[in-house]
Formats: sequence, C-alpha cells, structure tokens
Amino acid sequence: MELDDLDAAVAVFNEVRPRLMGIAYRMLGSHTEAEDLVQEVWLRWQAADRSAVQSPVAYLSTAVTRLAINASQSARARRETYIGPWLPEPVDTSADPYLGAERGEALSFAVLLVLERLSPTERAAYILREAFDYPYDELATMLQSTEPAVRQLVSRARKRIRAERRTEVSGGQQKKLLSAFVEAARSGDLAVLEQLLAKDAISYSDGGGAARASKFPVVGRDRVAKYHRAFHDRFWVGVTVEFGRANGRAIAMLERDGVMFAVCTVIASDDGIDEVLWMMNPAKITHATAVA
Repeated sequence: MELDDLDAAVAVFNEVRPRLMGIAYRMLGSHTEAEDLVQEVWLRWQAADRSAVQSPVAYLSTAVTRLAINASQSARARRETYIGPWLPEPVDTSADPYLGAERGEALSFAVLLVLERLSPTERAAYILREAFDYPYDELATMLQSTEPAVRQLVSRARKRIRAERRTEVSGGQQKKLLSAFVEAARSGDLAVLEQLLAKDAISYSDGGGAARASKFPVVGRDRVAKYHRAFHDRFWVGVTVEFGRANGRAIAMLERDGVMFAVCTVIASDDGIDEVLWMMNPAKITHATAVA
C-alpha cells in the first residue's frame, strides 16, 4: 500500500487513532495526557518513511505503546508529589467507542487503580493482551522483549489484579448503590451509609490542590460513614446531581450554580461499597460533562 501521499497518511492514522487513544488512556489514566501522546504519534507518522512500513497498525501501536511506557515513568514521579490521592480521569466511554476498543477490559476505575501499582511494562503487556488481544509474538516485538518474557509479564499482572480487587457487582447494582450512597450522604443518614459500606471501605478524594478535598484516604466503614455525615449540611447546599456513565460505570455529577465541581462514583462488590471515589480536580473532570 502506497503511503507517500499525505492524504493517505491522514486516512490511515484516523483509522488507527481509536486504538491509539484506547492504549494511551489505559496506560496513563488521563484523557488529556493520552490526547497529547496520540498527537506525538501523529507527528512521528508524518515524518516517517511510510513507504517502508508494512503494517501501519503495528507501527503506530508500537509507537504509542513505547511513548506511553516512557510517559508512565514520568507520570509516576509526578504523582509522588501530587497533593492528595490521585485518581484516574473519568471519560465518557458510551460516546467514545475509541476508548471502549475491542474489549472493555482495563477500563474500569477498579482495574485502573491496580494498574497504577504495576510497572509500566507490566501495565503495557496486560493492556495490549487483555484489552486489545494482541498475540504474544507481536507483544514481544512491541515491547522489545521475548515471547516467554511477555507471557510472564501478563501472567504477573493478571495475578496482581485478581489478588487486589474483588469481583465487582453488575453495572445495574453499582448504579443502585451509587444512587443510594449519594442520597444517604446528602441527608447525612449515618445508619444507611454504614449499611451500604463494606467493613474495610475506603474513601478517596482527588482535589490535586486545586479544590478543597481530603489529602488522605479515609479508611474503614465507621470512619467513612462519619466522614460523609460530618459535612453533609454544608457540602450539599445548592447542589444538583445528574447521573451518567464514565469508564463503563455509573457516576454522579455534582453541580452548583450551573458549574460541575465534582464527580463521584463507587466501586462495589458483594460485600457492599468497597471504595468511594471523589474526583474534584477541575482539570480532570472536563471529559465527564458529556455523560449527562
């Protein structure tokens, strides 16, 4: 296939772009950073000797993967100085099939949080295999490794994820729990909050220093319930709530005076709500606005 013509190069890139965005977002947990990475791949594609490229998909996927591994290493260093807990950026996967990709794996908040604790190469191997079904021989080429080595990377990542997360409830049940949690938090109903939460529940608030939020996770059913009850009569004044979807799960979008200032979601298992995620950094919730 001749790729000398720039129009052809644009057409090829646009066709592969959904996959590139899906890989980059899963690697970085940030829609904004993923867009920057995909733009960098486009610049490289423009400058490449495209006539020598046998498989544009393999070339572009490899480029975004290697850039994402490097970016993940830098992001990890930045997050060590991040103010308070860092949470993934919510994205509207229902309106963006690019992020949904071939499989919805490695897209939920529960998995993304575990992936943060893997090495960048482990994370890449798991994402490429589980979300995009790349064969191991291609993974070895993309990661500049051997097939047995990448099999081991994927296996370690799978074990880590199985060990660190409980089986999530269905999407419908998660939405019911989120709705009940928001209602109880808003009314300050301590008994209902305690009933909804798992014994070892954790509440995370990501304000990034740009919004008022707890700088430390709140741990344990009693503490999480009392924490939300403590500020219910101030926090919820003048707030309207709309429910939508991000990362394949229900979210609650909180607005005051017509401006969205927080996105809340829950990760839940048969034990109840395991994690409450408050995303309040204004720079990280812009891609949730289209979900309503």
